[in-house]
Amino acid sequence: MKVLAIDTSNHPMSVALVEDDQLLATTTLNMVRNHSIYLMPTIDRLCQLVKWQPSDLDRVVVAQGPGSYTGIRIAATTAKVLADTLGIDLVGVSSLEVVAYNVLPTTTAIIVPLFDARRGNVFAGAYQWQDGQLKNQIADQHLAMKDLLTQLAKIEQPVILVGHMTKKIADQFEKLPDNVTLAPRAYGIPSTYQLALAGEKRPAVKEIDPFVPHYLRITEAEANWQKLHPGVTRKNYVREV
Repeated sequence: MKVLAIDTSNHPMSVALVEDDQLLATTTLNMVRNHSIYLMPTIDRLCQLVKWQPSDLDRVVVAQGPGSYTGIRIAATTAKVLADTLGIDLVGVSSLEVVAYNVLPTTTAIIVPLFDARRGNVFAGAYQWQDGQLKNQIADQHLAMKDLLTQLAKIEQPVILVGHMTKKIADQFEKLPDNVTLAPRAYGIPSTYQLALAGEKRPAVKEIDPFVPHYLRITEAEANWQKLHPGVTRKNYVREV
């Protein structure tokens, strides 16, 4: 199976081409936020390097969120267009889960990937390796960093935080709970090779059009609108992607 994996859900932009579990080519950019400018040229360049035509692809796997609103939309929209145009499989994987895969399966600790969601909040989930499979233990969520640490302190197991601990997040607490350790920053860079491997094993979506990102929160504009229109139900008149 020839797989294209795409992740633009946060600051790093990563693309990989994988065939039958073997990584053939990958690129990760962690220096710009203009993912819309670099994504398609990167995909095209990697395909040229491995001598693939678009028609050779069997599946596109995309990091579905949570993360940056714009970033998630770029990857999801690109993946949907490619899947629909080429008539190939489309698979979405949690962006947090992708980061959790960076921790070796030999660990028995609870793995908690996190992304800065601004204003003292984070996106976070909890995963654990069991019999060689990464299992979700706490659903991906959007919450205050303080609340996350309160949750983790109650877990009677070692916990590994994985992600970029920005100053704004670190300012929300004095110290980590005794059972929680922070993985080196490099572990927080998503691997689209791991994304491809995860997506190979999952069923493709049945319909491409309804596929939407997992935002886990409403936009600031929506929040402001709700404040101005209390009690009014939002109509889904605009596509999320």
